[in-house]
Amino acid sequence: MKTQFVTDDNGKKIAVILPLKNYQRMLEELEELEDIRLYDEAKMVNEPSIPIEKAFSQIEAKRKSKK
Repeated sequence: MKTQFVTDDNGKKIAVILPLKNYQRMLEELEELEDIRLYDEAKMVNEPSIPIEKAFSQIEAKRKSKK
């Protein structure tokens, strides 16, 4: 990966410039890591779970009630 740095007047690196493709891939990987973290947190909570279809129905009902 070709990486460029932005420096201040003293030559201290203050920012990074990298190809857009690499940046987008990094964002996707960060989102995946966040999903994994949230999944792990949810698994640690001893609350009863509900089927995904029911969860979506409840979410949709809440959205409609706010309109």
